[in-house]
Amino acid sequence: MSRPTIADLARAAGVSVATVDRVLNARHRVREPTAERVLGAAEAIGYHGTPLLKSRLRPNIPERTFAFLLQREDAFYAQFGTDLAAATRALTEFRAKSVIDFAPDLSPGVIAERLLRLGESAHAVAVVSVDHPRVSDAIATLRARGVPTFAVLTELGAGAAAPYVGRDNRKEGRTAAWLIAKAARRPGKVGIIVGSHRFLCQETAEISFRAYLRENAPEFTPLEPLVNLEEPRIAYAATQDMIATHPDLVGLYVCGGGQEGVIAGARDEPRSRGLAIVCNELTPTARAGLVDGVLTAVISTPTALLAQRTLAAMGSAIAAPNETVANPVFVPFELYLPTNV
Repeated sequence: MSRPTIADLARAAGVSVATVDRVLNARHRVREPTAERVLGAAEAIGYHGTPLLKSRLRPNIPERTFAFLLQREDAFYAQFGTDLAAATRALTEFRAKSVIDFAPDLSPGVIAERLLRLGESAHAVAVVSVDHPRVSDAIATLRARGVPTFAVLTELGAGAAAPYVGRDNRKEGRTAAWLIAKAARRPGKVGIIVGSHRFLCQETAEISFRAYLRENAPEFTPLEPLVNLEEPRIAYAATQDMIATHPDLVGLYVCGGGQEGVIAGARDEPRSRGLAIVCNELTPTARAGLVDGVLTAVISTPTALLAQRTLAAMGSAIAAPNETVANPVFVPFELYLPTNV
């Protein structure tokens, strides 16, 4: 999609192109409410000249850089990155700039190195990361430099001391178990696929999934989880192997990434028909899986809301560094079925 033009901005603000031009270039004085309306519209549509508008209209507002280290740039993280950039532009207390980076793999060393590099120029950092001492050490280094660092989507261990913004993974796992217990055609074995147990969000979701079945649906037997390292290729093989190995398999919970591989593996295996399959995030592939009947349900993150709450927490930490940051900050997840996509 092409980036918004001045004409788009004028239309969104409900003013003429000439008025937008006056605001942008300070040619003639424009009433403050009108100028603020133009700025608000620019932030809403992602107009590329928003920083210039802010600098002209609010010259005394401090400039701050917000950095984000996400996982590989798949459909989900690409959308989340877009939402983070939009939420950064929408901040009113700063002239804010976003720097978005994507880790190439799950290596703690790579994540730690990129965190430290981002922290050299950022005033606050948010990261999606596996839990590991090297990552915790990098966060401690940033904290010592006065750079608040937040864990997003997946919590980090106590050693990291990074406030968390994301879903309630305990509720997520229990919801997945409830869905499978209700949707499965008969009792039997239930497979579990995780990306990595070093993602604490997945570990918590898996534990909660098992706990729900044990307490409320003991006729279902959860299998030992298979790890796909967030790789669709590995997830494909794991899905096909699980279906072939367990003829009494009735359900499958994918509590990590690599869902494209799971969906493709189930689609290519005729014996998967009738399986109750629940995965995360409503990507285009997952939506197609719901429509085609491959998936039973998708537990999804409202990325725009998550981005807004992440930026609010980061902005508060910058504005009031001596105040205690709210922790955790939960974002409600969304539930998609074949009937509401």
